[in-house]
Amino acid sequence: MNRVLFPLLTLILALAVLPIVLSALWVKVVTSAAIFALAAAGVSVVFAQLGLINLSQIALVGVGGWIGLRLNYATELPFTFNLAIAGMITAAIGAILALPALRMRGLYLALVTLMAAGAFQILFNAFQFPNGGTGFWGVAQQSAGEVRRPALAGSDVGYLRYTIVVVAASFGLVALHRITAPGRAWAMIRQSEANAMAAGINVTFYKFWAFALSGLLAGIAGALLAGALGQLDARTFLASDGILLFALAVVGGAYSWVGAVIAGLLFKLLPALFNDFGLSADIALVIFGAALLHAIMTAPRGIAGQLQSAFSRRQA
Repeated sequence: MNRVLFPLLTLILALAVLPIVLSALWVKVVTSAAIFALAAAGVSVVFAQLGLINLSQIALVGVGGWIGLRLNYATELPFTFNLAIAGMITAAIGAILALPALRMRGLYLALVTLMAAGAFQILFNAFQFPNGGTGFWGVAQQSAGEVRRPALAGSDVGYLRYTIVVVAASFGLVALHRITAPGRAWAMIRQSEANAMAAGINVTFYKFWAFALSGLLAGIAGALLAGALGQLDARTFLASDGILLFALAVVGGAYSWVGAVIAGLLFKLLPALFNDFGLSADIALVIFGAALLHAIMTAPRGIAGQLQSAFSRRQA
């Protein structure tokens, strides 16, 4: 019962309270944090379910943002349709990134996905993001318009609520996978691929499925980010940030949606707090490094796992 009631209460409180208590600046920061929590959930799908490291998630968020912007300027489709299309195309790209995972794991897979993120970073720098121009790339010297938001989410507060609902629905999709056939197959593959194949599980298919689901979440996050910011920049999707997002997914807790939320808050909220206090946002990197060491040495299930253990002990 708690597994259903707690997420539901959290969603209601977020929708009702956050837009009221936050200033205009922090509404934008929390919106970005929620979006990157969704991206972190995609990292967690691959890592928690298969034990594989994917460092290209930030790059896929950029791809989703590029597609969302291109559809916004090239078509008259509603924002939610653009969101879905961006997610599906990025899911296909994510599935392609599963090809190296069929033959390698650990450091080698991490390096390959990091190289893929670097390649996307070069493309973003070279071609930039669409802003209403002509041609395939859609880039003009001056922006030709704005990103259309849903009718009920035209304001920043409304868009925060819209983002929270989309992120919550995406978390629900991940939870559904974990308790159904894909989740059972992933658990067996993580334990032993040989045993999984002996049990008749199509290891190749389910690896593709996990990477596609991760890409879907990244694509949705990218299109949401395009709607939140109005225009994207190549510097937002550095390959190094893919490493940081993975590290924060581990720190937050890769085995729970709470961990993804914590990762998103750490990724965007903590640097913004330091800036607000007049301090360098780079201080956050020192804290992230210490937190990662703590997670690796004493808390493999991350902050979310520690909170869950503390709550269980208090209940007992």
